[in-house]
Amino acid sequence: MRHTRARISSVIALLVLPSLLAAQEMQPPREEGKFRAPDLVELVEVDKTIKLDVRYATPNNFTGRAVYAEARAFLQRPAAEALARAGRALRRKGYGLAVFDGYRPWHVTKLFWEVTPEDKKQFVADPRRGSRHNRGCAVDLTLYDLKTGRPVSMPGEYDEMTERSHITYAGGTEEQRRLRDLLRAAMEAEGFLVYEPEWWHYDYKDWREYPILNVGFSEIAPRKNRARAGH
Repeated sequence: MRHTRARISSVIALLVLPSLLAAQEMQPPREEGKFRAPDLVELVEVDKTIKLDVRYATPNNFTGRAVYAEARAFLQRPAAEALARAGRALRRKGYGLAVFDGYRPWHVTKLFWEVTPEDKKQFVADPRRGSRHNRGCAVDLTLYDLKTGRPVSMPGEYDEMTERSHITYAGGTEEQRRLRDLLRAAMEAEGFLVYEPEWWHYDYKDWREYPILNVGFSEIAPRKNRARAGH
């Protein structure tokens, strides 16, 4: 995957910034129907044992550029509380949750679609329909070992656009597959469903009840307010 990611990054690196700026000027698709009022909460405030590895706030992602200004992760409150319950169950088995991404503004989804090669589109969401990340009901995550604090090894890497990412991929080691399946069992027990091409991506069961959003992290919960509150 290292070489694949390098090739993708080299092709799209010069396109990311102008594409991001253009995407921010666009608007999400209009939706019909009634939706729940958004109630996005910061994951580390709901469960302080969650570790963050928000690659999209760094150049260490498939675009080769930071697309988030802040390394933070949010979910709709029911999804965040369900994630915390999954985390408690996993801690009893010696593992914690490490989150790569949660809520994602729609303009970032549009950027991902534009810079991803056609043969890799299954790994990104079509902005014309929006992403479950845009609704605050999808989370990308892995496990970390409570004894060492280090992420565990899975059959494939995060955001790897190959067959190794599929939830039923039979390769890798027995231990890697065991940990992948352990994460899946804990998440499914709390109402999450895996996106089969990506072992790390889970959608919360109520995602259809929330609208597509395009608000920035600082608009949800400014850091300065959290600092004054003692967090």
